[in-house]
Amino acid sequence: MHHLFSYGTLQLKKVQLENYGRILNGKKDVLYGYRIEDLLITDEIVLKKSEKNIHPVAVKTNHPNDFIEGIIFEITETELAATDQYEVSDYKRVLETFASGNQAWIYVARNNIS
Repeated sequence: MHHLFSYGTLQLKKVQLENYGRILNGKKDVLYGYRIEDLLITDEIVLKKSEKNIHPVAVKTNHPNDFIEGIIFEITETELAATDQYEVSDYKRVLETFASGNQAWIYVARNNIS
């Protein structure tokens, strides 16, 4: 199993059902040293699933006052691969440690876009 932190559209039930065929269970958590920015999405498959053309993207700042709230979900290897397909090339997957002390994958800006 893998742990995946979601701060955006992966929390939407419609996106979960279309990506994984099920609703995910998770626990709230916080990641410090990041902030959220907006990212314009043009991928037609992602647009159809999320019904949103602006998605949040996590940008690493290393500032302790910056933080992102979200949910850590437990997913399978197959579901992680499906998430890699859903997240467009503007994102990259990294492993981070959260306020709870738990580690989870998070999709962040491939290039800090500030």
